[in-house]
Amino acid sequence: MKALLVIDMQVGSFSSKTPRFDADGVVQRINILLDYFRKQGNKIIFIQHDGTKENFLLHGTSDWKILPTIHQAENDIYIEKTANDSFYRTDLEKTLNANNINNLYITGCATDCCVNSTVQTALVKDFNMTIVKDCHTTADRPNFKAKDLIDFHNWLWQNLTPTEGRIQLKALKELI
Repeated sequence: MKALLVIDMQVGSFSSKTPRFDADGVVQRINILLDYFRKQGNKIIFIQHDGTKENFLLHGTSDWKILPTIHQAENDIYIEKTANDSFYRTDLEKTLNANNINNLYITGCATDCCVNSTVQTALVKDFNMTIVKDCHTTADRPNFKAKDLIDFHNWLWQNLTPTEGRIQLKALKELI
């Protein structure tokens, strides 16, 4: 079984204070993928960061909610996290195992933080992954442009060793 993970695509992460690279394009492509996954009968799992400790993305606030432009459905699964890694002290692994999911499709924000942490842990936990290389984004960082961070992480994930085919990188158009 497959699951599409949509990591931290929350209102507060896409404000004028936190501009993301190609945000509109990433949202459009994630929506295409969401619709495709639903038609195929696969699971959709939204990961939401609760940044109470950082006084950011406070649970239940408008900033904490999934972007209203992201297609959501009644049967979607929502998992809350408090750290970069979507597996850390969450029910993600339990939910994946309960639904016999071993193939993860990774999308979301932020490439260099939450997405990367989740990819690393999923690899250690022996999940197969397809990272949708044009469906994740981040912001400019000190000394690094967002586009460069995205390109670097796509290269890094493609070249992790030994992954023995457990990580694939594909663009949206290669998947549908």
